[in-house]
Amino acid sequence: MSTRNVRKDKTNGPGKAFPQKNVRIRDVAVVAGVSTATVSRALSNPELLTESTRDAVFAAIRSTGYRVNKAARTLRTRQAGAVLILVPNLGNPFFSQILAGISESFGDHDMSVLIADTKDLVTAGKFLVDHFLNSQIDGVICLDGSLPEAELEQFRKNGVADRIVFACEWVHSAGLPSVRSDNVEGARLAVRHLHQLGHRKIAHVTGPGDNVLTYERRRGMLEERARLRLPVRNDWILRGDFSLESGRRAALRILELEEKPTAVFCASDQVAFGLMSTLTAHGLSVPEDMSVVGFDDIELSDYYIPALTTIRQDRRALGTKAASLLLECIEPKTTGRAERLKPVVVGVDLVVRKSTAPPRSGAGSSGE
Repeated sequence: MSTRNVRKDKTNGPGKAFPQKNVRIRDVAVVAGVSTATVSRALSNPELLTESTRDAVFAAIRSTGYRVNKAARTLRTRQAGAVLILVPNLGNPFFSQILAGISESFGDHDMSVLIADTKDLVTAGKFLVDHFLNSQIDGVICLDGSLPEAELEQFRKNGVADRIVFACEWVHSAGLPSVRSDNVEGARLAVRHLHQLGHRKIAHVTGPGDNVLTYERRRGMLEERARLRLPVRNDWILRGDFSLESGRRAALRILELEEKPTAVFCASDQVAFGLMSTLTAHGLSVPEDMSVVGFDDIELSDYYIPALTTIRQDRRALGTKAASLLLECIEPKTTGRAERLKPVVVGVDLVVRKSTAPPRSGAGSSGE
């Protein structure tokens, strides 16, 4: 007699697996020793269960090979069980930890995470709102502060703007929830650190001109300069775009200056790497001839030579907090819309490494 697809008796109790192809939710409940309602709750709202119950249910899911029928769930709940993450440049290592935090958070809620590069989507001529209208997603986390107004208008026009959260970057005029680092304070910390080392000739390499992070970090830099009564020179403010190449270009411009700064605060770690490598290639030593501070604390910062002094953003926290905020937007439970619109600000820290040091004797004192 064939034994294929024959289940063990249900009276075997908790912990017994069912070696069958089409495992049902009640089979999981038997193995876990709970009700089918508890299994459903573990899949939809795991935070409502005790840790022991939740662990028992997920252990049973693994042992039985149970798979959620997402098509049926979509019809039943009118939710797609997926979110879309928009990234301005997937090749930028800065976003890795943010995406990890987002993925981890939504994984705990059995939601799929789709990731797309906004530049690719815009080039393809597609409206992002179509993902909503085609029932492919339940919400969006946007890491791109340059999202076109035409896209935002489509979200508003189709009644889905209340399920969009900005993370890291944001659009001032959008009036949407956002999670961001304290960029102004980060810039202040960078300038203050260089000042405390004795630097008075401090240059700044900015981000792209139309970027909200560029504005915030430049504002913090200028405010701290004013507080410390440091000189402001236009030729010491250099336009960049957060890239290695813009760091290289900034270094070449600094090398051409008749009066050179003794320290540079860069608007991103990538800019700092490009700047330091170019200065070194032209015979200047970091930090002996010029101190350099970055912003972000990406993984390479600790391994670069010299290791980069930088402003640490808690990128994983940016991701997890953005995910939590979007879940609240999708299924509001504890906060009203006005409360969700208040920006969530994540603190930053100065990480001192080997790329900063006091200026050479007498080099940084003039210009006060």
